Amino acid sequence: MIPIKTSEEIEIMRVGGKILSQVLKEVARQVRPGISTLELNQKAEELIDKFGVEPAFKGYKAKSNQPGYPFALCTSVNQELVHGLPSNRILKDGDMIGLDLGIKYQGFYLDAALTVPVGRVSREIKKLIKVTKKSLDLAIKKIKSGIYLAEISKTIQDYAEKNGFSAVRQLTGHGIGRELHEEPAIYDYLLPEWKKNPESSPKLSAGMCLAIEPMVTAGGWQVKTLDDGWTVVSVDSSLAAHFEKTIVVKKDGAEILTEI
Repeated sequence: MIPIKTSEEIEIMRVGGKILSQVLKEVARQVRPGISTLELNQKAEELIDKFGVEPAFKGYKAKSNQPGYPFALCTSVNQELVHGLPSNRILKDGDMIGLDLGIKYQGFYLDAALTVPVGRVSREIKKLIKVTKKSLDLAIKKIKSGIYLAEISKTIQDYAEKNGFSAVRQLTGHGIGRELHEEPAIYDYLLPEWKKNPESSPKLSAGMCLAIEPMVTAGGWQVKTLDDGWTVVSVDSSLAAHFEKTIVVKKDGAEILTEI
């Protein structure tokens, strides 16, 4: 069952989304050679505290027997796709970094991510970032009440593969609202059963709030989690990028709640 938000709930998420957007944009502006990923997290936590909201990821448990995530921000560098742990690692010229941030505002969650270059980067990095962001933009343009989720997944996969990249299959976007992760799971590729019958995928309705997040690699689509229990990396050590926006489905389109 995919939750439908009321107009009052959407307004709360709209305000929260503006806060998250401001915080994430400011953190992204801090990215430069010589800064540590831990410093970026500290900046995010300072801004979250300033706006009087809660960090969504800090203390989050992916598994019940796992310690909670210890930071507000996920910092994923180069071959790291998502959930990278901030540390004393210093960013250097030519790196790329994914910044993933969530907040909780008046009982509702917002989630967003972007990948940014560090200093002067290679053509491959520039293209990977551009293609991943474009795949998100194209997917959002497809969204409106009445379409099937398969169309979103197909759009992301087709655009990534058209440009010589791979859409990751083990991780998904998600519904969002009173919980950080709600139904439905939003795949970045077309499931075989959805390919045969797109109408077997969930049908979108006005009032659904979704976190759409293309995760794209420059090599194969396989990823794995490192021994720290969090950091997800490409199996073949290829570069990886990640973009995410929270949107609300409307009758004739989508409203972006976290514009980054």
